[in-house]
Amino acid sequence: MRNSSRPSAFSRPLRALLLAGVAAVALSACASNRASMGATDLSGQGSAESQQTLGSLAARYKKNPRDKGTMIYYAAALRAAGQPEQAMAVLEAGVASKNADADLKVAYAKALTSAGRFEQALNVVESAINPASPDWNALSVKGAILDQSGHNAEARAVYQQALTIAPNEASLYANIGLSYAMTNDLTQAETQLRRAVAMRGATSQIRQNLALVIGLQGRFDECRAIYAAELGPEEVEANMAYIRALLTQQNRWDKIKGE
Repeated sequence: MRNSSRPSAFSRPLRALLLAGVAAVALSACASNRASMGATDLSGQGSAESQQTLGSLAARYKKNPRDKGTMIYYAAALRAAGQPEQAMAVLEAGVASKNADADLKVAYAKALTSAGRFEQALNVVESAINPASPDWNALSVKGAILDQSGHNAEARAVYQQALTIAPNEASLYANIGLSYAMTNDLTQAETQLRRAVAMRGATSQIRQNLALVIGLQGRFDECRAIYAAELGPEEVEANMAYIRALLTQQNRWDKIKGE
């Protein structure tokens, strides 16, 4: 039986960030194909850009539904657009036709997790991990699935295993930070996210996650400044309102005022 840490009051909104921020899978496709299609982390796109990306990838998929890279990127775009069931359908066909392909299995596990099918997702991602030579990205996805299932301590152990393979990977420290936030250890969460932000390869999503954790501690000016460097004014205000709503919902105002 897996040991679960005590769930955080904020764990529900943070769970979605874990799979959104998981690093892009490494593809065996040619470099030109990778460059033309971009990374699989589409969480930082605006709504108009997201729809444009989705439309472009849908056309690619319709033209060549058996292309591995197209399947993975199209499924990522569908997940970003809030269509996990369709993303699963795209990848189910790919996994069935290329059952031994680890990249497709990892992408499929992400889609399953987005749909809340954690146990199945865990089984799929574990089948993609070679114990003799594990891939850090697959381990990162496994950790995110464990976190979203409430097995936070076990998830952090998996992230640490991934760090022995990729010690300079910012997304791993970011996931560790979010894991701590899910168990209400916001100080440790901030420490890990600051470490991630300072590393090469840190994304806008990671910086926004740091802003969220700082905001949840009541440091609104600092939080707003980080958001303002990443987002437009309307998005900044929407995020600030969201943080205040979370704090109100969880009755943390008295604690913050006393600090």
